[in-house]
Amino acid sequence: MATPEQVAELKQKMAGERAALIAAASALSPADCLRIPVDAEGEEQWTALEQLAHLLEMERAYDTWVTAALAFENPDISTVPIEPVSIPIEAANGKTADALLRELDRERVSTLALIDSIPLPGFERTATSPVFGTLTVLQWLRSFYRHDRQHAAQVLGRQSGYRPNFKGSEPNQRRARIELIERRRREPG
Repeated sequence: MATPEQVAELKQKMAGERAALIAAASALSPADCLRIPVDAEGEEQWTALEQLAHLLEMERAYDTWVTAALAFENPDISTVPIEPVSIPIEAANGKTADALLRELDRERVSTLALIDSIPLPGFERTATSPVFGTLTVLQWLRSFYRHDRQHAAQVLGRQSGYRPNFKGSEPNQRRARIELIERRRREPG
């Protein structure tokens, strides 16, 4: 079972990595926020603003997956609907870094309230993803600070030293996102 010390460490690491992300994004000029790295692939091709919007969307997704793990016995998170965020990736380049950071802050308040509501045995509950396999709630929550670390580096135009542990090969999220946007445009209504 998770310990109070592990939960405190989780929240401390989340705060530290988020502070580093905010510092990185806040230091960028408006032009830097829209720069696309030349030799990058996948997510690294996103602008800094798109990186921030991706983090916003994934924070909402992780919260949704943790909530599902707490409510159901080892749910398949690929079937869990996720409520859209206020600034999706496709709208990010029309916003400012400050606007995206404010939205990330609002979302983080919800995340921390969720963490504070989980009894210690709840951190051992699981949810399964086709991309990541079966993880405990604590493992899903640790994804927050690792994900912030990864994208803080990318916001600064550097390759991150952290790589998620994908089950199989890493999905091309940028390509998947482009395809999703195209499908939405074709859908009636």
